[in-house]
Amino acid sequence: MNTTPSVAQEPPPLQPGEPAPAAPSAEPGPAITFQSFGLAEPILRAVHELGYREPTPIQAQAIPVVLQGHDVMGAAQTGTGKTAGFALPILQRLLQHANASASPARHPVRALILAPTRELADQIYVNVREYARHSHLRSAVVFGGVDIAPQIAALRQGCEVLIATPGRLLDHLGQRTVTLAQAEILVLDEADRMLDMGFLPDIQRIINTLPTKRQNLMFSATFSEDIRKLAASFLKNPISIEVARRNAAADTVEQVVYRVADTESKRAAVAQLVRDRAISQVIVFTNTKIGASRLARQLERDGLNASAIHGDKSQQERLATLEGFKKGEVSVLVATDVAARGLDIAELPAVINYDLPYSPEDYVHRIGRTGRAGASGLALSLMTGDDERLHQDIEKLLKRKLEVRTLVVDRPASDDTERAGRHQRDFDDRPPRRGRDDRVARSPDRRASTAATVNVDPFFLKPYEPALPAAGAAEAPPPAPARTGGRPARRVAVLLGGEPLKR
Repeated sequence: MNTTPSVAQEPPPLQPGEPAPAAPSAEPGPAITFQSFGLAEPILRAVHELGYREPTPIQAQAIPVVLQGHDVMGAAQTGTGKTAGFALPILQRLLQHANASASPARHPVRALILAPTRELADQIYVNVREYARHSHLRSAVVFGGVDIAPQIAALRQGCEVLIATPGRLLDHLGQRTVTLAQAEILVLDEADRMLDMGFLPDIQRIINTLPTKRQNLMFSATFSEDIRKLAASFLKNPISIEVARRNAAADTVEQVVYRVADTESKRAAVAQLVRDRAISQVIVFTNTKIGASRLARQLERDGLNASAIHGDKSQQERLATLEGFKKGEVSVLVATDVAARGLDIAELPAVINYDLPYSPEDYVHRIGRTGRAGASGLALSLMTGDDERLHQDIEKLLKRKLEVRTLVVDRPASDDTERAGRHQRDFDDRPPRRGRDDRVARSPDRRASTAATVNVDPFFLKPYEPALPAAGAAEAPPPAPARTGGRPARRVAVLLGGEPLKR
């Protein structure tokens, strides 16, 4: 009797713009558990210790497909558990290479996971390390903005799983501190964000350094045409995994758009909404780094415990701010889209779009921070008359109308207005300056009072008088004839009756 398991015939190669075949539906139910996937005991023990009980929809679909070695093109919003969806089966496949040897040569890079930002890369590394805690598999993370020396030291110890941002990985490849010659699996996480950040050339350079025979996994929040072209360039017969409505937010998230009078009213609107709705913690999104810093300072002056995170902050500052937010020490986190990628804040109650995003896909990313795992969430957006087109683009992507309310706020004076007001008050409090006529009228009196109070030698008050000739000099000798050559005689003036110097 033939006991060879049947293998489904592979679909034809994916063409640009052509949707990948979908994975079979695997909605998690009472019969589906992590044990159902055939995961090894060390991984199951770590999953149980982390509190995982039932797989999420994307985990239920992705884990079996990845374990079978297929390429995957997965679409899922943030907070759906996609990191475990690819990390757990990757670790299961790499367990055959696990060993307790201390030699770095026994721990070459077998799986490479690329992420667009430092925060996301670090978060994936933390998850992978936790999942592999009971195995001998090693993991490491490299990203820019920090000293490269500790990363080099970690790479020299060897690691089976390497998580990296594209730019810093190219730095290590250029310095030959890492080799990818034995890589078996490549993961592109949040591929849409990588394309938005201009990482496509870096990704292509990295792919060219990898072995041709490998498994490729790509995950994205949306499946735009650019993403499909990227998938067609390196995925081989991928299985499509999509667990949520395309470009849709979770049904448990309440979405409200508030129309305010102008840009100056938006800052006061944020403070008012946080207080009126009693929001304990919130991420406020801005479109610019300078806007994030300015808004955080203004909210602090309004009495809110706010802090900003963006690309101009050092890595230490960003990690400290994130730690404070996770501990509840910071209640309002003002962030740009790039800096917020990879943030994993459990049970975040709300997000506020201080600026409507230029890309409607970013709106989906932003509000995906709240309402995770079936919990309720709140997504509030501020809109002025200039934002009408952005608002329409979002509704077009969502294929639904958003509730729009008018919000009237008591707009306090801006910093510049306050400074101008203080300057004007200081100016008004000064004694009035006298006019020119007043100065002319009081000039004689001032001169008289000055003369009366200052002691002046009477000699200097006398009028000028010419000097009198000295005694015996009534008849002065006739002037000497002029010299015909040599230097002319120096003339010496007679001062106060003195005699000329004799030569």
